[in-house]
Amino acid sequence: MKKRYSIPLIIIAAMVVLNVIARLSRPFADFYAEKIFPVISTAVSFVTGLLPFSLGEMLTVAAVALFILGIPLFLILLIFRKGKRRATAAFACTLALWILCYITTTETMNCFIMYQCTPLSEKYFPDAPDHTDEEITELYGMLIEKCNELAVQVHRDEKGCFDITCDFKEEAKKAMKKAGEKYPQLRGFYPDPKPIQFSYFMSQSHLTGIYLPYTIEANYNDDMVRANLPATVCHELSHLKGFIQEDEANFLAFVAATGSDNVEFQYAGYLDALEYVHNAVWENEVEDAMALSGTISEEVLRDWFRFMPENYWEDNAAKEVISTETVSEASTAAIDTNIKMNGRDDGIRAYDMVVELLLDYYYS
Repeated sequence: MKKRYSIPLIIIAAMVVLNVIARLSRPFADFYAEKIFPVISTAVSFVTGLLPFSLGEMLTVAAVALFILGIPLFLILLIFRKGKRRATAAFACTLALWILCYITTTETMNCFIMYQCTPLSEKYFPDAPDHTDEEITELYGMLIEKCNELAVQVHRDEKGCFDITCDFKEEAKKAMKKAGEKYPQLRGFYPDPKPIQFSYFMSQSHLTGIYLPYTIEANYNDDMVRANLPATVCHELSHLKGFIQEDEANFLAFVAATGSDNVEFQYAGYLDALEYVHNAVWENEVEDAMALSGTISEEVLRDWFRFMPENYWEDNAAKEVISTETVSEASTAAIDTNIKMNGRDDGIRAYDMVVELLLDYYYS
C-alpha cells in the first residue's frame, strides 16, 4: 500500500482504538480529559483565537463547497483527461482520505473521548438522593424569586426587553475562571467566543451556539436575542475544558453566569435555568410548582423563551434557501444521533437533564 494511503489509514485506525479504549476504560477517559486535553485545547484555541473569524466555520464552508464543486469537477476530469484518469482518481482518493483522517482525529481527541468520562454528577454529587416534587417546587420558586429580583436591575431596550450592555466576551471568560475555583477543570486559558457569519442557518437549526472540535472554537449565533449570550457562550466555553455532555455544559454555564460579578450575567443565568425547570415542572405536572407560575413578574415573562428578535423570520425570508422546517428537523436528528452514538440513550433530551444537576447542586 502506498504511503499516501497508509499514513491516514493508520491514523484513522489509531483513533478507532482510542475510542474503544475510552468506552472500555472510564479512568482513561478521565485522565485524558483532565491531563491531556487541556494541553491540546489551550494550544489550539490560542492559535485559532488569534483569528478574528471562526476558522471552524470557514473550514465547514470550504468542505461544503469542495463537495458541491469537487464531485462534478472530478467527473469532468475523468471524462476529458483520459490519459490521466488513474492519477486523477488517486489524487481524489488521497484528498478524501486525508479529510476523513482530519475529521476522525479532531472529533476523537477533542470530543468523543470526553463523552466517556465520569459524569459530573458522580464526581461532585456522589451522594445525591432521588429528588422529590417538593424539591423541584422549591427550586422553581427560588429561580422565580431570583429572576423577579434581578429583572428590575438590568438594562432594557426601547421595547422593555432585557438587553446585554456589558462586554459579554470578557465577562464570560472572567465568569468561567471564577467557576474554576469550584470546578478545577474549568481553570486556565479561554479564547474569545466567536460569532458565526452564517447565523441565519444556525437560527434555522434552532442553535444558539456551537462548539467546533475541528478547531476548538466556541461559537455563537450572532442573530439571536442578546439576552441569550451569557448562558450560550459560557456553555460553549465549558466544552473547551472537556465538559462535552450538554447537560453538564448547561449546568456549568449556570454556575459561571450566576456566580459572575455582573448583574446581567446573573439574570441571564437564572433566566436560562428557569426556562429548563419550568419545562420540567409542566412536563411532569408538578401541581404545587405549576401554581407558582403566577408569581412570575411581567419583566421576566417579557424576557424568557425569547430566541430571535421580533419579525426576524419575516425580515430574513430572502435568505431561506432550504426551508427552516427541513433544516431544523435535520439539525435535531443530527444532534440526537451524535449524542446517542456517544453512549447517551436520551439523545437530544440530554440538554434538559440540567434540571437533575441543578437539583443535585442545591439538594445534595
